[in-house]
Amino acid sequence: MFVFGRSTLVAVSFGCGHGGERGAPGTVALARVCPLCMLIHETHRSRSELLGKVAPPQRAALARETRIGAEYEWRCSRGHDRYRATVREVLTGTACAKCRANAAGPTAAREAGVPFMNPALRTRTSQTEQRLKGLLGERIRLNHRVNAIHIARTFFGRNEVWPDVIVPQLRIAIEYDDPGRSRRAHLGLKEASDLDKDDALREVGWHVIRIRAAGLDPLGPHSVVCGQLTPAVVDQVVEVMRRIRGDAAVDAISLPLDEAADSRLRS
Repeated sequence: MFVFGRSTLVAVSFGCGHGGERGAPGTVALARVCPLCMLIHETHRSRSELLGKVAPPQRAALARETRIGAEYEWRCSRGHDRYRATVREVLTGTACAKCRANAAGPTAAREAGVPFMNPALRTRTSQTEQRLKGLLGERIRLNHRVNAIHIARTFFGRNEVWPDVIVPQLRIAIEYDDPGRSRRAHLGLKEASDLDKDDALREVGWHVIRIRAAGLDPLGPHSVVCGQLTPAVVDQVVEVMRRIRGDAAVDAISLPLDEAADSRLRS
């Protein structure tokens, strides 16, 4: 990356290793990472993921890239025509024009809102998410045969989203958010992405309950704010379900006391 001085072009070397050669004459060294690495981190992506999407002749340039506004030629993961877009658009946008058109087509409209099992989806979850499923599973019958929901548009290039917990009987999705070790997760661009995901679900008749932990502010109309995940927090989640869908709907999938006790023993 270069910046203009009064009369010369100055190279900048970033702490991530991108940009100008560190220590070279006339190069300004910065400790922070480059703008592109910052955006990659905020959107929970990786540079290797980007390199897999860009047209092969441009991989070397993208491997060194520092600017989020730089434009490249990209390959559609679904085999459509190549398209030009900035790095920022690829990291935060909705893929190629044909993907966007297909997401609004008749077939996608029929499937919109339908939960399903995507066998290719990576199933590794955090310990907290596993604990959330365990605690919730002591209170209501969870459906473990679905892990994705079709939407009526694209979200990061696909017409589906993958909430942490799906309750298809109520058409409610549950997400657990915390700032993580970096103290930056689910903030900034990731927060905007979370809201976009929630909007896509609401468009197809779903509600989203977000558990916002460890100092995160409420996000969306159904937020449960807490310090950390506890049984009492999960009780609040069930109460929010009742406000959204009513007591009768939640009672229909609630576990009797003896089944809840058995569930606790199994976990």
